[in-house]
Amino acid sequence: MLPINEIFETIQGEACKAGTPSVFVRLQACPVRCPWCDTKHTWFVDSERRVSIADMMIKTEDTNTWAMMSPEDVLLAVQAFSARHVVITGGEPALYDLRPLTTLLVGSGFSVQLETSGTQAIQAHPYTWVTVSPKVGMPGRRSVLGETLLRANEIKHPVGKPADIQNLLSLPIEHALKPEIWLQPLSQSRKATELCIREATVRNWRVSIQTQKYIGVR
Repeated sequence: MLPINEIFETIQGEACKAGTPSVFVRLQACPVRCPWCDTKHTWFVDSERRVSIADMMIKTEDTNTWAMMSPEDVLLAVQAFSARHVVITGGEPALYDLRPLTTLLVGSGFSVQLETSGTQAIQAHPYTWVTVSPKVGMPGRRSVLGETLLRANEIKHPVGKPADIQNLLSLPIEHALKPEIWLQPLSQSRKATELCIREATVRNWRVSIQTQKYIGVR
C-alpha cells in the first residue's frame, strides 16, 4: 500500500522525456526538505489528512490530503487516462518499495519513469526509467547515494548559483553508466539559465527547461 497525494494527466516537461503525455502519480512524504520545493504539501504523512481514493482523485488544489492505494488501485486509476507513460514522483517516491507497482505497470503495457532525489536506494522494475535530481546539502541532511547514481538513466540537476555546479561535480557522476546530465535553472531565473547554458556548453551536458510552465500545464 502506498500513500498517494494525487494522480493526474499532463505533459512531461523536463529532460529526456520532455513532450511525453504522462500520468503523474505523486506519493506523499519527503525527508529531504529542499528550500525551493514547490510540493511542500507532500512532505508529511499526517494520518488526519487521509481521504478516500475518490476524494483524492477529484481534488483540484495542491493540498496535503492523501489516499492509501494498492498497486492494483493505482493501475485502475492510471488506466482511466489516455497517456501510456507513468511518472512516479513525490515527495520522495524512493522511500517505498515500488517493485510491485512498477512491475504491474510495465506488465500492463505502460512505460514507467521514477523521479528521485537520489537519497534512497531504488526499488523498482528494471525497465523503470530513473531520473535522479541529486539534492546535496539540503536541510534534511540526506546524502546522495552512489548506488542510486549508478542506476540513473539521467541526472537532472537544479541550478540556481555556481555552487550548485560544484555540488554536482562533488558526486561520483563519472562512475555512473553514462547517463544524460541535464542542468535545470531554478525558477526560470535569467542568471541561472545563463549559468546552465554556459556550463552545459563547456561540459557537453544539456539544459532542461521546465516546458510545462511555458505551455501552461501542470
